[in-house]
Amino acid sequence: MRIVAITACPTGIAHTYMAADALSKAAHKMQIQIKVETQGAMGIENQLTATDIAHADIVLIASDIEIEDERRFNQSHIKRVSIEQVLTDVNQVLIDCQKP
Repeated sequence: MRIVAITACPTGIAHTYMAADALSKAAHKMQIQIKVETQGAMGIENQLTATDIAHADIVLIASDIEIEDERRFNQSHIKRVSIEQVLTDVNQVLIDCQKP
């Protein structure tokens, strides 16, 4: 399974990066390939490429705000969750991403 994810929160500071870290660590333990783009106070970091998106099985948007340049994912299967869901039960979020 290949997941690309975007994390963003209203202030773009702590929760954006905490969620990205949680997703990366949990995915590694679950042997899921993941690349996480953060959209925080510093702007877009670790930006997903068109190739990353094209090869992903699912796009996970973990955000409580509108993300930048969402049209990149028009042809993708998207799952939306809140930042809180990732921070409280990241394993379940990743399990849910694997369901058809």
